Amino acid sequence: MKNKIALVDDDRNILTSVSMALEAEGFEVTTYTDGETALAGLNTSNVDLAVLDIKMPRMDGMELLQRLRKTNHLPVIFLTSKDDEVDELLGLRMGADDYIKKPFSQRLLIERIRALLRRAEADANNEPSKNGGVMTRGELILDSDRHVCTWKGQVVQLTVTEFLILKALAQRPGHVKNRDQLMDAAYGENIYVDDRTIDSHIKRLRKKFRVLDKEFSQIETLYGVGYRYSEAA
Repeated sequence: MKNKIALVDDDRNILTSVSMALEAEGFEVTTYTDGETALAGLNTSNVDLAVLDIKMPRMDGMELLQRLRKTNHLPVIFLTSKDDEVDELLGLRMGADDYIKKPFSQRLLIERIRALLRRAEADANNEPSKNGGVMTRGELILDSDRHVCTWKGQVVQLTVTEFLILKALAQRPGHVKNRDQLMDAAYGENIYVDDRTIDSHIKRLRKKFRVLDKEFSQIETLYGVGYRYSEAA
């Protein structure tokens, strides 16, 4: 059965090009050009995941997500042309699962969609993880099969990108990963993102862990070199 994806963006060129790419990958796609129409459509039809632009007429992506979350918990990816960390953090607190900034690689978007659908399916079926999908580093547990991260027994809600960056660091504690290596881990090779994007992800990772544990200091910065994960408390 085909997964159903909703695309919501006032840019018809994006709707057309992304729809074609998703349909070529076997997805069924429904498109909307504004948030108000999308809300009505999403409340009366079953979709597996929604991709929402933030800046739209009639109802922006933030308000649309807020209203959707009252009755619907489908995975949501935000598309944004803004370089505003406040908007990103607000969207994630409201329940967005991941962020991709415009201009973006369609291949990157497709991989993010597949990752979120796998997580949603595993959660819905309450599937047990395969042994190879669980990584334990001291108090940190990363379950790749179900996209679940816990710290000292408490769940840390991470986006797909944050999860991949943390996993890349935790795979080899004590070893330094430079920004290029973390970009490859999170975005794939041959996809360029600004160095500051990785720094922003690291900042948000630390903030999320410190909400649960003020003493969290496992993600270390080596200025001019990169980042590393330390198991030492």
